[in-house]
Amino acid sequence: MAPRVLPLPRQHSFCPPTVRNPFVHPGRLSAGDKLREEGMKNMIVLQGIILLPLRAICIAFIVLLAWLFASIATFRHPGKGSVPLKGWRRGMIQTALSCLTRTLFFVMGFQVKVKGKVANLLEAPIFVAAPHSSFFDAIITALTGMPSVVSRAENLSTPVFGTILSSLQPVAVSRQDPDSRKNTVTEITKRALSGGQWPQILIFPEGTCTNRSCLITFKQGAFVPQVPVQPVLLRYPNKLDTVTWTWQGYSLKELCAMTLCQLFTRVEVEFLPVHVPTDEEKNDPILFANRVRQTMATALNVPVTDHTFEDCRLMISAGQLTLPMEAGLVEFTKISKKLNLKWSHVREQLDTFAAIASASKGGRIGIEEFAEYLKLPISDVLRELFLLFDRNGDGTIDFREYVIGLSILCNPANTEETIRMAFKLFDMDEDGTITEDEFASIIQSALGVPELDVSMLFKEIDADDTGKLSYDEFKNFALKHPEYAKLFTTYLDLQRYQLDMLEEDDIESPEVKHSPVRKSAIPVSETTPTARNKVCPEGNEEDNSSTSDKKDD
Repeated sequence: MAPRVLPLPRQHSFCPPTVRNPFVHPGRLSAGDKLREEGMKNMIVLQGIILLPLRAICIAFIVLLAWLFASIATFRHPGKGSVPLKGWRRGMIQTALSCLTRTLFFVMGFQVKVKGKVANLLEAPIFVAAPHSSFFDAIITALTGMPSVVSRAENLSTPVFGTILSSLQPVAVSRQDPDSRKNTVTEITKRALSGGQWPQILIFPEGTCTNRSCLITFKQGAFVPQVPVQPVLLRYPNKLDTVTWTWQGYSLKELCAMTLCQLFTRVEVEFLPVHVPTDEEKNDPILFANRVRQTMATALNVPVTDHTFEDCRLMISAGQLTLPMEAGLVEFTKISKKLNLKWSHVREQLDTFAAIASASKGGRIGIEEFAEYLKLPISDVLRELFLLFDRNGDGTIDFREYVIGLSILCNPANTEETIRMAFKLFDMDEDGTITEDEFASIIQSALGVPELDVSMLFKEIDADDTGKLSYDEFKNFALKHPEYAKLFTTYLDLQRYQLDMLEEDDIESPEVKHSPVRKSAIPVSETTPTARNKVCPEGNEEDNSSTSDKKDD
């Protein structure tokens, strides 16, 4: 018999990115030899004994001085952020705070190298900076005349720093406000189109910190106003990285202490030419953002990925579920748009995946764990379903493949029509209920395992514990476990495939037409011919039970 060809082509856009996790940073000093690492540690300690206290004192003095100027500039200013600072107030911020910020970074040991020309307010109302990997990225504000930034509203109430931040008149984002994202974009648009009334805006469009190995998805806020933007690149070309602040790695205190113990820390800030949007880009903020991102990625010589902050949340959730943190990285924005998924739904699927993969190593599901979860033995039908989930053919299913499989394979198959068809197949005596014997008979014949014990699975479906399954019980279980719907349609699909192959064999070899081999090749027992005729008549050429098999994923 010829090998079966999968009916589902693999869409290239669903392939995972070939980059390392952008949200983690190795929390160690060096991956080199031990002697060099120990020598570096000793040097940092010796330098820190002198540098750390001196720098800490200077930093405290500069911050207090900046707070004083910020307080003067905002003293009795009407509007509380709703009216732009003008005249001497704005001049004080641009000169005094800019100078103090430069001095602050100099005291901390930063050697700043600037490339390119800074655009003025009329040339580019918005700066977009990437990659965003550290709180030290704030150096850009000193180089661009202290522009406004996007900040959490809670930061404005922080002692000392809140006053300094308020003087920059940031676009405040409130997590308590359900319309926060919409209001933020509206405020950015209003300021960008104010004709110079408001200062320029500095935005880190990635929305979260990464390890600079790639550029993740840019949020659209900086590109909705349809105004020119100036891309700004950040590089930290240091042998010892003490600035990268990601979701897994050094803490804020550790990074500050290590950086202040360094003799100097290099940072390169490059201002690329202003990107003026085309008419096409003005009408499509996503296209505008992607083209700017690609320009910046090319200049940085790094790849782009579709990861977002939502992937960080899933990554953290995966770690809490004792899965490898990388398990949660599914490129949520791309997957959610293509499959119409919500974050909460994917988060629920992560719980189920963790329950299945808890016994495996590496946070991946093998066919043994898959069979155990479904409470079924490994059979040809189960192998076929597993193969449909296993998109890269490595013999395991990761969380990304699991989410795609449920959305493309199982949920489309789990229709009212399919559930009714399956119930009709199991209800052999057509009395409106399914007994355990009827249930076992069909499962055993479908999987080719005559001695299979399905009592545990039957009891799980039998919610009212009556010993019989009603249609409502059967439907409720099917809706919660769409894998069984696809298992059912896969069984029917394999049945048709084998029938077609036998008919071809009969045409080629008429002398074996009445051979008993033909009967044994069909995975349906002789005790269920009526059920097979009810569900899949031999003369029916139309395939209505597995339409999802033809869907291009």
